[in-house]
Amino acid sequence: MEFISHSEKDTEKFAKKFASSLKGDEIILLEGDLGAGKTTFTKSLAKALGIKEHITSPTFTLVNEYHSGKFTLFHFDMYRLEDESEAIELGLDEYFNAKAISIIEWPMRIKNLLPAKHILINIEKIDENSRRFIVS
Repeated sequence: MEFISHSEKDTEKFAKKFASSLKGDEIILLEGDLGAGKTTFTKSLAKALGIKEHITSPTFTLVNEYHSGKFTLFHFDMYRLEDESEAIELGLDEYFNAKAISIIEWPMRIKNLLPAKHILINIEKIDENSRRFIVS
């Protein structure tokens, strides 16, 4: 599936539609360059799931947990990892086995630890306001 967003409002509409298909046990991988819109998409998805907390990028904490919505949401940012052992120390496998939705930014930094069953969303920056979302 592919979606072109021309604004944050478009991204919110796409995230709402995408959220309606979730069952609460998905692992969603977000790929894209810096500034592509990974955290913006995560914020929109969290809003669509009814999460009330303020969503921030877990760049320095590696994971943020949100429990106020339809499903628990774990938001990971693996950008600053030196190697996969840091993710193992974090207890990543326990998060993956929880009844929750996990969103992982920069997932290729932990590619050997990722479950085979996941949803990959590649976000491409078209211009300052437009993004292409490719879901596989």
